[in-house]
Amino acid sequence: MQRTAITSTRPERATDGPGGWRAFLARLLARLLPTDLRLFARAICSGPQAVGAACPSSKRLADYMAAQAVAAGDGHIVELGAGTGVVTASLLAHGVPPKRLVVVEKSALLAAHLRRRFPDVTVLEGDAADLATLLTWRAQHVSTVVSSLPLKSLPKDTVDQIGRALDAVLPRGATFIQFTYSLRCRAIDWAQDVTCLRSHTVWRNLPPARVNIFAWGVS
Repeated sequence: MQRTAITSTRPERATDGPGGWRAFLARLLARLLPTDLRLFARAICSGPQAVGAACPSSKRLADYMAAQAVAAGDGHIVELGAGTGVVTASLLAHGVPPKRLVVVEKSALLAAHLRRRFPDVTVLEGDAADLATLLTWRAQHVSTVVSSLPLKSLPKDTVDQIGRALDAVLPRGATFIQFTYSLRCRAIDWAQDVTCLRSHTVWRNLPPARVNIFAWGVS
């Protein structure tokens, strides 16, 4: 007697292929995560060495940093490690003219995003250690640097290179603003003279962060 084939009506288990659980998870995250976090995650996956922070800065942290930068001087404001542009947006919202703002971002993906989001702002793709070369003629007119670089976790040689790059563009007494997850106000461990003028902890950031305002070239 011929047997009749029985077709199962149970759904097939998801695989690792294009239609599998990885694709499902990606679609789920795309719906649940805010745009900045999705972009940040893509940047980390495509080039983790170019992304230093664990997550984008909160608006409260960005607003505090922007307020300090606006009060600091009237030259070019250089933002290092702009990421998805949270601090950039706050600087513009606080009245910084786009032509006065120069943004430096190492990640190609994030730099492209920043150019689309802020078409009137100068966005430079590159390493902060090459700051003077990236800035070209603008290097003579910098009054303030706002940094979101993870200086506490970078190798000392890299931090020293960034310090020398800043030394080449910042005049004595210029303002250097750096946020850190270390809740103590102290100078970064490099050879340049840097004095911590004041600091403020932004508790409503994940994790809480401290904004340190330094006078560059002053011991």
